[in-house]
Amino acid sequence: MDFNITILGSNSAIPAHGRNQTSQLITWDGESFLIDCGESTQQQLRKFKIKYSKINHIFISHLHGDHYLGLMGLLNTYSLNNRKLPLHIYGPKGLDEIITIQLKYSANVLNYPLIFHATVPQGKIKLVDFRNLSIYSIPLQHRIPCTGFIFEENKPRVHLNKEMMSKHRPSVTDIHILQSGQDVKDKAGNVIYKASDFCEITPPRKYSYCSDTAFNLDLVPFIKETDLLYHESTFMESERKRAKQTKHSTAKEAALIAKAANVKNLLLGHYSSRYDKLDLLLNEAKEIFEASLLSEEGTTYTIK
Repeated sequence: MDFNITILGSNSAIPAHGRNQTSQLITWDGESFLIDCGESTQQQLRKFKIKYSKINHIFISHLHGDHYLGLMGLLNTYSLNNRKLPLHIYGPKGLDEIITIQLKYSANVLNYPLIFHATVPQGKIKLVDFRNLSIYSIPLQHRIPCTGFIFEENKPRVHLNKEMMSKHRPSVTDIHILQSGQDVKDKAGNVIYKASDFCEITPPRKYSYCSDTAFNLDLVPFIKETDLLYHESTFMESERKRAKQTKHSTAKEAALIAKAANVKNLLLGHYSSRYDKLDLLLNEAKEIFEASLLSEEGTTYTIK
């Protein structure tokens, strides 16, 4: 079952050094989700040959332009391509007005249902369920209302051992019992098949996305034990004063959050255009949290 994060844009407000404004594609068990939609998102989707017609849910963290200015173009493209399926948009209050007024003054009518869900930066709020996946918003600390997003599986995944299945050929009923993590027993209570012999149980997986935010340890309870944490790292420590003024984070601060939350891997991003080379940001993070990575456009990061 796939659980992939593809980076479409990794820079902050200004596109520079071949990097674009923020956007990511999440794929999970055949479902596709878009997080944020910077100006170049459509071009990046095409460049990396992503079937964006499969995206039915778009999540916008906040109303700074580098996170949503590509949205109207994408909505119009869907209409031009004769989309019929509903499109759900999750974002802060005001985004629906922005979309409505642009459609109004361009005399444009979308030929598919557009369903808006207002997000609120207060606590961990469930936005939607997909089978074994729940998606939540969490509050971030920025200059305007801003939310992060968590993609979290609800229960462990059970993989059947093909060799044992072929050898013993348990009935359909027995397979269901084994998949629930229980041993199969006869009427006398004797174990016929041990679940541990037939099944490999993998813990639920979790991806946490923290876009623009000041250093904030209040995030830790929400993102604890995350398999992959994306945390903005706009600046280096030498620009810590600037980070504080603009309510952004340094690479070191992102690493401190990752360490406090005991995450498995940290993905840095939202780089300031002042940095041509990013190795210094990565090194700064690695001094605190070794399992740090640079988000790179066109690269897909898999949660196994």
